[in-house]
Amino acid sequence: MGPGLERPAEPGTSRAAQLEPLKQRAAERIDEAAERLGALSRAIWSAPELAYEEHRAHRELTRFFEREPPAASWAVQPHFGLATAFRAEWAPPGAAAGPGALQLAFLCEYDALPALGHACGHNLIAEVGVAAALGLRAALEGVAAPPPVKVIVLGTPAEEDGGGKIDLIEAGAFKDLDVVFMAHPSQEDAAYLLDVAEHDVTVKYYGKASHAAAYPWEGVNALDAAVLAYNNLSALRQQMKPTWRLHGIIKNGGVKPNIIPSYSELIYYLRAPSMKELQVLTKKAEDSFRAAALATGCTVEIKSGAHDYYNVLPNKTLCSAYMENGRKLGIEFISEDAILNGPSGSTDFGNVSFVVPGIHPYFYIGTDALNHTEQYTEAAGEHAVWMLRILSLCLLGSEEAQLYTLRTAKALAMTALDVIFKPELLKGVREEFKSKLQEEQLLNRPA
Repeated sequence: MGPGLERPAEPGTSRAAQLEPLKQRAAERIDEAAERLGALSRAIWSAPELAYEEHRAHRELTRFFEREPPAASWAVQPHFGLATAFRAEWAPPGAAAGPGALQLAFLCEYDALPALGHACGHNLIAEVGVAAALGLRAALEGVAAPPPVKVIVLGTPAEEDGGGKIDLIEAGAFKDLDVVFMAHPSQEDAAYLLDVAEHDVTVKYYGKASHAAAYPWEGVNALDAAVLAYNNLSALRQQMKPTWRLHGIIKNGGVKPNIIPSYSELIYYLRAPSMKELQVLTKKAEDSFRAAALATGCTVEIKSGAHDYYNVLPNKTLCSAYMENGRKLGIEFISEDAILNGPSGSTDFGNVSFVVPGIHPYFYIGTDALNHTEQYTEAAGEHAVWMLRILSLCLLGSEEAQLYTLRTAKALAMTALDVIFKPELLKGVREEFKSKLQEEQLLNRPA
């Protein structure tokens, strides 16, 4: 395809046929940048950083766009709303600028898990977002009369803890965006999964220290309160709905066996399909925490996390377009039945999906290892492992992981082109978004 491709289709040429050269160019550009993209992913994977502390990953990503040729072609805001967030923006030269421009954003995540590193593959999420943006830009550069559009990459830190996207929503980062795109590594390819609402809570019990052998009756055992609370919630599971989840740890249980613990601390995550159901589960859990304090004579402090994660509102219109493009690339998606009956997690993208229409597909990376395990850490960094010769056992699958990651980026870029050049698709995406919001508001209305 030459650089002077015109937007209007020739007589007798379908819009789909006109789009194919643009989609082909997007895929070609992603392949051309594969080495740089792989190096970016390796750099993030090899130095895992926790939520809000992703300074090296942030630096790698912002430098990538600052150095992307031609020089200064991406407008980069390196500290966008948060210290480790960023925004990179490009618009076709000659395209009409202004408030009417269509703004499409690709979201990158890059925080890791304590002890496990990138066991959720956020280095690959960053790579997918960057690659898709490069592909979309290359396609639009080949249009002689480019449409008024802005290609944006948002670096969104702290998904694993804290909810960086929610911070950015509150800072206005998503205010003028029209559609957002991202993709998450998994064990299969799915246009969406039933990501649920999540509430995290820290529970602190305060008792009284005493010598555990000489005069235990003088003490008030905060560890007993924590154990009772843990067991209370375990018993609660029998009366929970099948779609509810709760899981936690005892973070602090004392300092020495012969000292009655005067302090204990638990952290729990509570999940439900909707915010309304999450409120019901949260009330039951808090009653269980308070009951343990009453039984042991401790005082209790219950502190919620900074943000609740909303359930994701899937946009089936956008998902259908993504699946159509993905199938052309050889992606085999799991069935709707498998989605409805499969596992799920939570993400701060759920909050984004209440603000702007978007898509959050999942993609296979060449392994059946489960997320949040050491095995998935290895799988997410297989290419990096090979290049750095850390684990020779991962050599066989290294190129395979990159294949799946870049294939997903191509499907996202192609879907973005559909959104730009198919007005009826964009209209459908917006209409479904409004409809889903109204349904959710009715569902969460007080009884």
